[in-house]
Amino acid sequence: MSSTRGASSSGTIDRDRAAAGRTTGTTKMATALIVEDHPEQARLVERLLGLRGFDAVIAEDGETGLLMARRHQPDVVLLDLMLPDVSGFDVCRRLRSDRATMLTPVVMLTALDDRQHRMHGFRVGANAYVTKPYGVDQLFEAIAAARAWRESMLRRDLQGEIHVELNSEVTLLKDLNDFLMNVCRATPLSNDQVMQIRQAVMEMAQNAIEWGNQHRSDRLVEITYRVHQDRLEIVIRDQGRGFDRQDLPHAAAADDPFTHLDVRDKLGLRAGGFGLLICQGMVDEMKYNREGNEVTLLKRYPRPEAGSGP
Repeated sequence: MSSTRGASSSGTIDRDRAAAGRTTGTTKMATALIVEDHPEQARLVERLLGLRGFDAVIAEDGETGLLMARRHQPDVVLLDLMLPDVSGFDVCRRLRSDRATMLTPVVMLTALDDRQHRMHGFRVGANAYVTKPYGVDQLFEAIAAARAWRESMLRRDLQGEIHVELNSEVTLLKDLNDFLMNVCRATPLSNDQVMQIRQAVMEMAQNAIEWGNQHRSDRLVEITYRVHQDRLEIVIRDQGRGFDRQDLPHAAAADDPFTHLDVRDKLGLRAGGFGLLICQGMVDEMKYNREGNEVTLLKRYPRPEAGSGP
C-alpha cells in the first residue's frame, strides 16, 4: 500500500512540474494544489476547478503536498484534513511556519464540521473552512476569499501602527495569522520568536474575551501593533472591569488549589491567570495599566553580533 502511494506521489510531482509552466494564450493559468488521498474526490475537485480556468494538480498525502507547495508556489491549496501520513492541520501549520509558503492561500475541505475542528483550522492559519458536502458556489467563494487575502497581505506594509478590533475567537485567529505573516516579513525576529509572540497575544486576547468581556459580543477587544526600530510593541485592551494582580483567580490558592475547577468547567472558561504566567516567558516585558484591563507586550529585536556588519 505504501509503495503504491509513493509511486503515485512521485508521478504527481512530475505532472505538477509540467503543469506549473502551462499558459493559456499569454496569461498563465492559476494553479490549485489539491491535497486529497481519495482519488475520486480529488478528481471531482480537479474537474470543478478546470471549469473555472484553474490548472489543478494533486498530492495524495501531506508530505508530498508540502513539497509541491514549496517547489511550485500554487495560487491556492485545497486541503483535506484526514490524510494518510500527517493531518491537514499540521500541513497548514507547517505552510504558515515556512517563509517560502506562509502567504499561500489555504482552503480546508473536510467532513469535520464541529466548532472545535473549525477553530483549530483557523488557529493553524486556514483562510477558509468548507465542510463536505459543499456547493460549487461555496467552494469558489472560499477560493476567491483566500486569494484576496494573499493580495491584501502583499499590499500591506507593517510599519508604524496597526489597530484592530475584534469580538470573537474566529476574528482573533484570522487577525493573529495576518499579524504573524507581516511580522515575519517586517522584523528581524526569527520564526520561533514570532510564534512565541503569537502565542502570547493569543493567551492575552483569549483572556480579554473570556475573563474581561465575559464572552459578550457587544464588547470589543482592541489590539494595537506598533513596530519600532528596535522592538515590537503590542497593546491588548478589553472593556471589562479589570482585575487585581495581587488576587489572580488561578489554581495557586494555597488553601484549596482545586476549588474553582468545577465552576470553571461549567462556565466553559479556562483557568484565569495561567495566561499571564505563560506570556512572561515569551516576551521581554509585560506591563499592565492600573485598572488591569490593558496589557502591553514588548519584544526587542536581537542585536547584531559585533563584527557581523559590512
